[in-house]
Amino acid sequence: MLSAVRRVFSRRDFDVVAKHAATVFVGQIAVMGFGVVDTIVAGRHAETSLAALSVGSAIFVTVYVSLMGLLQALLPIWSEMHGARRHADIGPSLRQSLYICMAASAAGMAVLFHPAPILRWTEVPADLQPLVESYLAIVGWSLPAALLFRVFSTVSQALGRPQLVTWLQAVSLLVKLSLSIWFTFGGLGLAPMGVIGCAWATFAVNFFLCGVGWMLLRTQSLYAPAQIWRKLERPHGPTLLQFTQLGVPASLSILVEITSFTLMALYVARMGTAASGAHQIAANVTALMYMVPLSLAIATSARASYWRGAGDELRARHVVFMGLLSAMLLATVLSCVVLIGRSWIVPVYTHTPEVAAIAVGLLAWVSLYHLADATQTVSIFVLRSYRITFAPLLVYCGLLWGMGLWGGFQLAYKGLGSMDALRSPIAFWMCAAGALVLAAACFVALLQQVTRKAVQRSMV
Repeated sequence: MLSAVRRVFSRRDFDVVAKHAATVFVGQIAVMGFGVVDTIVAGRHAETSLAALSVGSAIFVTVYVSLMGLLQALLPIWSEMHGARRHADIGPSLRQSLYICMAASAAGMAVLFHPAPILRWTEVPADLQPLVESYLAIVGWSLPAALLFRVFSTVSQALGRPQLVTWLQAVSLLVKLSLSIWFTFGGLGLAPMGVIGCAWATFAVNFFLCGVGWMLLRTQSLYAPAQIWRKLERPHGPTLLQFTQLGVPASLSILVEITSFTLMALYVARMGTAASGAHQIAANVTALMYMVPLSLAIATSARASYWRGAGDELRARHVVFMGLLSAMLLATVLSCVVLIGRSWIVPVYTHTPEVAAIAVGLLAWVSLYHLADATQTVSIFVLRSYRITFAPLLVYCGLLWGMGLWGGFQLAYKGLGSMDALRSPIAFWMCAAGALVLAAACFVALLQQVTRKAVQRSMV
């Protein structure tokens, strides 16, 4: 009888996680479509535009995603409140997160408006630097809007209702597609702007998402029990400390992960526009594939946190490993598809033979990279549900910055051990894939230990 009840509960949780993940996936694909649109548009405009986009978007994404981690890390807190039926506590907590959002926006804009030291340090070609700086000067003003939309997205996911977020992201993709083409190539009285047009399209879409998202928070009955629209309280020290203890290590972990990827792009830029363009294609394919485990990670974390808030640690553990196994199986399928079909994928992005030849080789390593990336993504999201954030940060620093980035740089430009310098982006992807394999193994072992102890404590 007990086993039958567990099977029913497991099936119900699977359905909830699958539906949540599928909805988030559609929205995330729409968001990633922004990058795909810009990559294709810039690639069709000029090789220089594609190279500038590769560097500029890498810097913006680094800043945005790192700061987004401060807000995304609040998902377990709001999901636990939802599970414990403490809906009225979500509103004050969300309003306190606005102080985090304001501080994050100021810090991020300071970096985006002054990128010259980063560009010089990474030795981005001098002829690309002014174009990259102009790109960042535009998208930098949209950072506060992008982070405010992340607050709306996170609270919707915490409530287990991401549908409004997804619909909004899907509509915004159509807006982005139209504006990127129009601004880049011109028409209807507008002069062509090149890659700068992609920046203005990003600016417009981020404010569109923010404005409509917060209007939905005010008008939709789904959010009414959370009592969000109340007077903004003064900063509350204990609440902000809790946010900081959870969000800062999580944000730093994302910073390490994304900077290892961004610096890879900047170091590859030294090899010329062909190598940089090929790397941008590989990075874009990787980002698209990443949306599958990311969606599962968000859904699994929300559901596990819900059951933790409800006091059912055993059921939370079942959800954790159900989500992890699902991500690993889907990653295997996706990796095989990219490995087999890479010769058909690359021509979608570029018609330049030199860029295409390098990109086809990179996608073979992307397949291995994704297998490990999917495993570690779900693991690290769920570890945040158990308030484990510092240990993953240490693992990331040692492996992603050490083995992945430093090892890739050595292998690409100086040689590593008995291997001569490859002078190819493949060196970075080889080392990054190896680093993620080890990181995934560490996180799964830690997750196994943490969830088992949580169940044991709940039974005492």
